[in-house]
Amino acid sequence: MTARGRTVRRDQRGSALVEMVWLSIILLLPLLWIVLSVFEVQRGSFGVSGAARAAARAYALAPNDLAGEQRAAAVARQAMADQGLRDVPIRVSVTCSPYPRNCHSGTSVITVRIDSAVTLPLLPDVLGSGAPTFRLDAAHTVPIGRYQETDRGQQ
Repeated sequence: MTARGRTVRRDQRGSALVEMVWLSIILLLPLLWIVLSVFEVQRGSFGVSGAARAAARAYALAPNDLAGEQRAAAVARQAMADQGLRDVPIRVSVTCSPYPRNCHSGTSVITVRIDSAVTLPLLPDVLGSGAPTFRLDAAHTVPIGRYQETDRGQQ
């Protein structure tokens, strides 16, 4: 109230625009983070599944188990790099059955498993424990006989 007993009203024009801008910023930033995180995880998922498939084929085509492990690791890293994932941790593990000691014999079935992780974007270290990551893994199974050459046609 003023000295004369009248109420002074402030002009409210334009305040809705300011409120809308602040509300948009508050709501759109978390939505943007969610979308970017989903894209990063999807890219990692494509990379890990492609790496597992390529590593299994490279292992099966190798002449022995030692060369197969080396080729599988190299091919898995290259497949991850093809998806733009150059500096991510990657672990390649190979198992085979029914001959666990010699995967390149008889009718072995090779399973290659790739374990990796992607860092979620736009988030700093949470309480000093490192950047938030999302773990990914994929496996691909290949029968060894599928990629071995035979001499049937040359008799």
